[in-house]
Amino acid sequence: MSRREPVAVSRRAVLAGGGALVVAFSLPLPGRGQQPPVVEKALGKTLDPTEVDGFLAVNADGSVSLFCGKVDLGTGLRIAIPQMAAEELGIGVERIVLVEGDTALTPDQGPTAGSTGIMRGGVQIRQAAATARAALLRLAAARLGVPAEALEVVNGEVRPKEGGQGVGFAALIGEQQFNLRLDPQAPLKDPGSYGIVGRSMPRPDVPRKVTGRHPYIHDLKLPDMLHARVIRPQAVGARLLDVDDTAVRDIPGVQVVRLGSFVGVVAPDEWDAELAARALVTRWSPASSLVGHEGVPAWMRKGPFDADQKLVGKGDARAVLASAAKKLSATYYWPTQSHASMGPSCAVADIREGKATIWSASQATHRFRRTIARLLDLPLEAVRVVYVDGSGCYGMNGHDDAAADAALLSRAVGRPVRVQWSRADELGWDPKGPPQMLALEGAVGADGQIAAWRTQMWIPRATANLPNIPLLGPADAGMAQPPGIATGLISQNGDPPYATPNVEVLVHWLKDAPLRPSNIRAPGKIANSFAVESFVDDLAAQARIDPVEFRLKGLSDARGAEVIRRAARMLDWKARPSPGPGGLGRGIAYVHYKHGETYVAVAMEAEVDPGSGAIRVRRVACAQDCGLVINPNAAMQQVEGNILQTLSRTLLEEVTFDAAGVTSVDWARYPILTFPDVPEIMIDLVDQPQSPPLGVGEAASTPVPAALANAIFDATGARLRTVPFTAERVKAALAAARRT
Repeated sequence: MSRREPVAVSRRAVLAGGGALVVAFSLPLPGRGQQPPVVEKALGKTLDPTEVDGFLAVNADGSVSLFCGKVDLGTGLRIAIPQMAAEELGIGVERIVLVEGDTALTPDQGPTAGSTGIMRGGVQIRQAAATARAALLRLAAARLGVPAEALEVVNGEVRPKEGGQGVGFAALIGEQQFNLRLDPQAPLKDPGSYGIVGRSMPRPDVPRKVTGRHPYIHDLKLPDMLHARVIRPQAVGARLLDVDDTAVRDIPGVQVVRLGSFVGVVAPDEWDAELAARALVTRWSPASSLVGHEGVPAWMRKGPFDADQKLVGKGDARAVLASAAKKLSATYYWPTQSHASMGPSCAVADIREGKATIWSASQATHRFRRTIARLLDLPLEAVRVVYVDGSGCYGMNGHDDAAADAALLSRAVGRPVRVQWSRADELGWDPKGPPQMLALEGAVGADGQIAAWRTQMWIPRATANLPNIPLLGPADAGMAQPPGIATGLISQNGDPPYATPNVEVLVHWLKDAPLRPSNIRAPGKIANSFAVESFVDDLAAQARIDPVEFRLKGLSDARGAEVIRRAARMLDWKARPSPGPGGLGRGIAYVHYKHGETYVAVAMEAEVDPGSGAIRVRRVACAQDCGLVINPNAAMQQVEGNILQTLSRTLLEEVTFDAAGVTSVDWARYPILTFPDVPEIMIDLVDQPQSPPLGVGEAASTPVPAALANAIFDATGARLRTVPFTAERVKAALAAARRT
């Protein structure tokens, strides 16, 4: 499956295609504290992920409700997971009702993170559907008096394979429970018979989004709801000394809430809350504890350190490198970055009568439920967290913080409270993708392959899959921090995927991070692959071998080799060593994501203006093997999003901060990629219908920075090893290349 040319789709076609799937958001309807009927009926159902009834129910009209603990963060799960269930059940996808991320209705399938939405969440629901299909066949066999083997499930009914009267799902089990354990061995349909999985079906949320009718968390209204703003410290670590509310006393209905150093204002009218937040006079202690963004690389080298850990040790890399006649070494730096969500975070909380309901865009509603329960000292069964679409994040931006803010304020005033962050709040206070630094050494043997390789990493300990992102509100209030979502294991893919007899990867774990760390798309793997795949090109250049040929010589995995060949072919790659003759450069990079998931190769064509230092990405070709492809168009959209977002992160994005706090708090100081800079994108999906489906949400982002750096090197002979690739860094690299 490939996309080589832009697809022409009319607005009419988009809108007409949007009715294929009913999605039930579990949020109150405007003006009423009720739930949609499918949600109201399901309250009290089992949430056990080992039970079929935890995941699906047959309704009275024969439609099927799916209860999914994973959520759609813009990745297309809202259509792909119903496709998987519909295929196994034998029912049209238009008769699937999906409820997602509501802790009162959906089993805990873990956070929607790490590209596990389809790979784990969807596969789990598919297995529940396969178990249910087998049960429906048994029920129909008993009713029709024929063996189950003589029956098939088609269009929501079980019928004889040889023809004859069938019986529908509603008649068999409508509004009754299956009372079945999920069978992990329940037979799945043969992929050769698929009619729903593997088809490009439209995402149900898109028509409402393009017409401005989609319900986001920012649009949620509850009866008697108040609006709130939180006033943050003037510097990270500052403590609140005094609050003077004189200036807000004449604003109708305003209340000032103070809990230690946590202070917020609430009001019936949102604009009044905004005016009160601006007018409230607060006095803070001085604070200047940060190292500043320019000092981070030196700080990372110096520590303090928590521990050293050898992640990979094969052969004797140090000895081989010490005796190598020709070896290379280089250091790469990836900066602190923000999620830079287009809309600032928002959340609504209703904490009353010993119960709590939180409406949030959290990607980990079940885990966040435990956090809220501990935060408010409530029993877990008294807390409900409901997922509602928010601004895109691909990791924890400010949405969990906004929800904690809302919970604290709602408990204080005894009414539902909506907290809306500002742009400065979002860029200034959201948890950040942490900085990474890698020092690499390598040598090529006489056979033209890598003889030895050594990686040293400097990364914060907080990123070692530890659930310790502290929430701002509770921290300012002086409350004990409940565990939050994990920041992501960022030490993966730090070694080359190519045959290397001597490899060492060593991590120097730093005790802290310069700013509060967070999981951000493809945590760590982007920075690590940027270093690894850039350095692979340097080794190939030293050996005077074409970069594609160099990779293929060292790669024994046929699926990996195939995506490299396909990406190179899309870019019309002609074999020669890099750098080339100058002008337009081409580069390639490859990753086997986490060394065990999706295979991706990205080839890129770029040019550099030596006078201005401006980089223009002309063409990007991506070949991806993610196993069974559920929805090709949705998968391609994810690949495109990965490429564009990571180009933005590579070319433009770096959080700047001084000793007090973040200074890049607007789009002028934290720019992102704009439409005029979008290159031509070509995508080739390698469908493997007999293989398990793998993750699509992250993997394609990983090779992008190295492919661009390699294209720039091919065009100019200059090597960029620090992100972002600003004009100043480009001109400095060009000057260094001329000196050598």
